[in-house]
Amino acid sequence: MRALRIAAAALAVTALSILSPLVTAMAAADPLLAYGARIAGDDARTRIVIDMDREPTFSVHYLDNPVRVVIDLPATAFGFPAADLKPVGLFKDIRYGTMDEDSARIVLTAAKPVKLVMAKVQPDESGKGHRLVLDAEMLPAEQFAELIKQQSWTNDDTAKDVGPVAPMEKADPGSFLVAVDAGHGGIDAGATASDGVTQEKEITLTFAKLLADKLNAQPGVKAFLTRDKDEYLSLSQRVTIARQNHATLFISLHADTLKQKDIRGATVYTISDKASDKLAGEVADRENNSDQLAGADTQTQPAAVADILMDLTRRETQAFSISLAQDVLTSFNGQISMINNPHRHAGFRVLQAPDVPSILLELGFLSNKDDEKLLLDPDWRQKLADRLTEAVKQYRVSTIANGG
Repeated sequence: MRALRIAAAALAVTALSILSPLVTAMAAADPLLAYGARIAGDDARTRIVIDMDREPTFSVHYLDNPVRVVIDLPATAFGFPAADLKPVGLFKDIRYGTMDEDSARIVLTAAKPVKLVMAKVQPDESGKGHRLVLDAEMLPAEQFAELIKQQSWTNDDTAKDVGPVAPMEKADPGSFLVAVDAGHGGIDAGATASDGVTQEKEITLTFAKLLADKLNAQPGVKAFLTRDKDEYLSLSQRVTIARQNHATLFISLHADTLKQKDIRGATVYTISDKASDKLAGEVADRENNSDQLAGADTQTQPAAVADILMDLTRRETQAFSISLAQDVLTSFNGQISMINNPHRHAGFRVLQAPDVPSILLELGFLSNKDDEKLLLDPDWRQKLADRLTEAVKQYRVSTIANGG
């Protein structure tokens, strides 16, 4: 009997040794098929979608020097044209292919530190396949360094590390957060005063710091700057910084020039698909072109989300933006000189956060001598910052009273 058991075991081992290569060959002969791909985004957020014939398992890791996102997959045949995954937005190089008979890899080389805030597999609409959806978002360098340090290459759950980017500004959970955005910066100087020296980017940053200090002095309010030095930020980066920090409000500050030098006064803009008037449309076009002037790629925007809940969120946010604009105008009335019809609207890209009430405030026009004098006057800037702070306080009170 013992001899029989030994013989049977030997036969099983022999059979396994014969079948094992066959099983491996069968697995390798039937890899996943990635039959389609698309990418869209900008220098703040980029989405990659890969269509596959069936549900894949995957893991995500990060490498530095250069910054790379590595997505490991089972054996996969890549059957889409390389042009469909041409690097855009956050990524400057994208490579993919077979690692061995059991695995494949996608390597995304980024232009700056990034993190996948979403990486998931979902069925496609036809129900015949699945999609791998990767949403990348810019990340502060210190947070990326921490991500590299904490990741594990042996545990898939840890390796994925997918989730929202941690706020760059710490605040109490109950705080009312205001993102103060100093328009322009770095290579994008904005308008120039009549002295030929003073630039809009300097005026907006000086005022932004003053306003943030005054807001931070208010109980229950915390303000942070999208930029605190002379640096270029794209319009999308400004919006993303506000959202990453869970801003309650977004206030973008500008001091433009106009061909009509007699036009003067503060103006409050909110977003709209259609400009309220020719002047608003011209100002929006000029501000929206700042990315192109700085050499940023603005041709590929993140894919729109066809979701009724997102549409409702945008509408509600727009209503709150209009409410904030009205509070600003009420606070300015009789105190700060304003343009005729001071609340205007147009399609400003910097106001496009779907869930953050936002306004763009023209402090005045550098093309007008009287406005220019005020913009350079420290006492007037103090007064303007006080009135704007009062407007934010009023907005906060009314929002809380209405259960917001």
